[in-house]
Amino acid sequence: MYGDNVDTDVIIPARYLTTTDESVLAAHALEDLDPSFASSVQEGDVVVAGANFGCGSSREHAPVALKGAGVSAVVASSFARIFFRNAINTGLVVMACPEAVAATEPGDAVCVDLAKAEVRNETKGIAWKPEPLPEFVMDIVRAGGLVPWTKGRLESQRS
Repeated sequence: MYGDNVDTDVIIPARYLTTTDESVLAAHALEDLDPSFASSVQEGDVVVAGANFGCGSSREHAPVALKGAGVSAVVASSFARIFFRNAINTGLVVMACPEAVAATEPGDAVCVDLAKAEVRNETKGIAWKPEPLPEFVMDIVRAGGLVPWTKGRLESQRS
């Protein structure tokens, strides 16, 4: 669990921006804030953070690093606008749910059910229904991001 104002320089330090290789970025995700993150994160984990997650520069590397590390979603009290959009564009699920953040403690198992627009703290047996993402945004995320979504639309128009 991370606090407020986690910026993109902390999500992926600038010294690694010479690559777009997802696995290289994943190996360094959050390393200046949480040196054990890359070695302890497991496929499907949910990052929980406070307000204004992803503030700072508009680098797409930040959500790519998290997604590459196996993060299935980020639940935060709120998101910086550009990070939110970059997450959608790269296919990383983001949910604003301040109630879930307030009730979650480090080590709690949290999951996101995008179809139900639900955030669950499995450890405590509590669930919340934050405002769902618009259907067209969910379509982009389900497709894996904006590029695959656009390719799919173009292919369907050719048929």
